[in-house]
Amino acid sequence: MNEVIRVSDKTKAKMIEYYKDKKKDKEIPYVVFQAVDMDTTITMYTSGKVMFQGKSADVDAAMWKEMDGIESTSKINTDDNKYHNCSSVGSDEVGTGDYFGPIVVTATYVPKEEVKFLEELGIRDSKKLTDEFILANAPTLAKRLTYRSLILNNIDYNKNYTKEFNMNKIKAIMHNKVLYQLIHEVNPKIDYIIVDEFAREKRYYEYLNGAKEIQRGITFMTKAEDKNLAVAASSIISRYIFLKEFDKLSDSIHIPLLKGASKEVDKVGEEVVEKYGEEKLKEIAKYNFKNTERILKSIIYWSPFYYLFL
Repeated sequence: MNEVIRVSDKTKAKMIEYYKDKKKDKEIPYVVFQAVDMDTTITMYTSGKVMFQGKSADVDAAMWKEMDGIESTSKINTDDNKYHNCSSVGSDEVGTGDYFGPIVVTATYVPKEEVKFLEELGIRDSKKLTDEFILANAPTLAKRLTYRSLILNNIDYNKNYTKEFNMNKIKAIMHNKVLYQLIHEVNPKIDYIIVDEFAREKRYYEYLNGAKEIQRGITFMTKAEDKNLAVAASSIISRYIFLKEFDKLSDSIHIPLLKGASKEVDKVGEEVVEKYGEEKLKEIAKYNFKNTERILKSIIYWSPFYYLFL
């Protein structure tokens, strides 16, 4: 599996630091560095593109895509373009780059007459907004707009995730379900159905092979949350639901969980395992993430019993 993303200069620097102990010594033309992390090969090019190759390429790429989104300061393009000033349904997901917590996908209907209101409210991709803004304003969106959301908890995620049933397939199934439900239950008058592109159109529909109900007529575009308010609104509502579910998980185990998939998150994971055992990770975390291997390895290496058998 291959995943290619483009990252900001700030994220480039973080990636170089993160992978510094895993870099290959070999010099390759037009390549900043190449590293191997578990079963994924990461190649950063001078152009700013980064390629992830391997079984968990989608998971590794998702982590950096979300991080780069947080650092991005670009605003929604408010030019009078056909995807902005229109009636549309858009969908977006949250949680795919977080070790702890669920995946949430939302589809939202934004009629043309609501565009000005959303502009004035400052609606944009949730990754560019603070959690405080989202917690304060998402309920307003939820009351004013028509939407459908789907939550995939960690237990079900871990039961279903395989090499073939990967993150992109999971996202495709969830996007398809909320889009189909919203459009066929509400029957809104729309100009476009828009999804932020995480897979090519042909591949997206291949992921849906066997599904009984498939939503067609989708426009796939990169950075859709910056170009279409329905996608941006879906991003915010998804984030709001994710934050609420995340807090519930933290409260249930009496440990403050961290978002993302950094080494700081690993420390929290170690605390969880030490207090509740490894099986608890399958209830609150995405077990296939690299964090799990690092967490378990760290606990084994630091156990006094480990050294008795060296």
